[in-house]
Amino acid sequence: MTQATTPVVAHGHGNTPAAWTAVIIIIIAFTVGTLGIMAGNWVVFWIGGALVVVGAIAGKVMQMMGLGQTPHE
Repeated sequence: MTQATTPVVAHGHGNTPAAWTAVIIIIIAFTVGTLGIMAGNWVVFWIGGALVVVGAIAGKVMQMMGLGQTPHE
């Protein structure tokens, strides 16, 4: 006896253009910040810190534009 069931599909786990953009910008930001620390250049370090904020904002804006994951209901 077999029972017809619909497959359970994951909600995407953030695999969206908005998420990828945010992650890529934040990875670049951490790389810049790390290079700033290694070189002893605090200006470059704080630029990396600012880029983290830019990445988060870019991801949120893209999500609001419809390029991100919709919340579960």
